[in-house]
Amino acid sequence: MEAQSLPVNYLPIIIQMLVAVGFVVTTMLATHKLGPKRVTADKLTPFESGIEVVGNARTPVSIKYFLVAILFVLFDVEVIFMYPWAVNFKAMGTDGLIEMFIFMATLLLGFIYVLKKGALNWN
Repeated sequence: MEAQSLPVNYLPIIIQMLVAVGFVVTTMLATHKLGPKRVTADKLTPFESGIEVVGNARTPVSIKYFLVAILFVLFDVEVIFMYPWAVNFKAMGTDGLIEMFIFMATLLLGFIYVLKKGALNWN
């Protein structure tokens, strides 16, 4: 016999969510109302890891920095997919080897595309 999914079965989850949201709201309101409110010039200045702020934070930065960071994350995540394959190499057999070659070829094509587009050139 298959168990039916009734709305009453979700009641404990809904109650837990309401309690969690209620706790967060209550805690935030209580700390806002009960906490000290001493505004000084030192508290209103920006704090950057203990370093005095110099210049404008809105200084334009080259898009190359962001592009390299995104590409690093992209190719770094692809390496994570290789770990399970390496662990189960013998169990996957020839089919796993062929699939990994296809995966690596796709990854290599993406890397060649990035190089051809000049995304890693810093001139």
